[in-house]
Amino acid sequence: MKRLFDIVLSLLLLILLSPLFLLVWILVRLFLGNPAIFTQKRVGYKENIFNVYKFRSMSNEKDKNGDFLPDEKRLGKFGIILRRLSLDELPQFWNVLKGDMSFVGPRPLPEKFLPLYSKEQKQRHNVKPGITGWAQVNGRNDISYKERFEYDIWYVKNQSFILDIKIIFKTFTYFLNSKGLAHKEDFNGHN
Repeated sequence: MKRLFDIVLSLLLLILLSPLFLLVWILVRLFLGNPAIFTQKRVGYKENIFNVYKFRSMSNEKDKNGDFLPDEKRLGKFGIILRRLSLDELPQFWNVLKGDMSFVGPRPLPEKFLPLYSKEQKQRHNVKPGITGWAQVNGRNDISYKERFEYDIWYVKNQSFILDIKIIFKTFTYFLNSKGLAHKEDFNGHN
């Protein structure tokens, strides 16, 4: 039932929001250049690696040695707006349609973090990753990774279609309030 829900909703949203996709794509090209959409390797269901799609929110500015500038210097006002409105996440509807992701599940993290998970934390990969999840509606980036993983594991052990619907509705509340957008620490608990 969950997969059918994901297919129908992602297809519907891809169609209904196609004008918004086009507008964001054009604006990203104008403000940040090419490519407008990028892929990044993320850890998915059963620790399979997949490409997550996102609208680019940072410039490609480099220093005199040809290395990318730090993220905070490459993320301008336009990128901040994209992230605040979660517009950079729109291409992930394609990941949901393809079956790499679900609408609800633990947020997929980059593959570089895979060796850092404890045995318990690896349980978050027993379900498909999601665009939103239990951790996102209980603090998003305002909580530590340790707390996020605790919420993710709770979700894995208690998942249900009713819980997914509840999370989707709570996500809209967070989206409208722009709660939890500030990133406070990295995977290891550092600021």
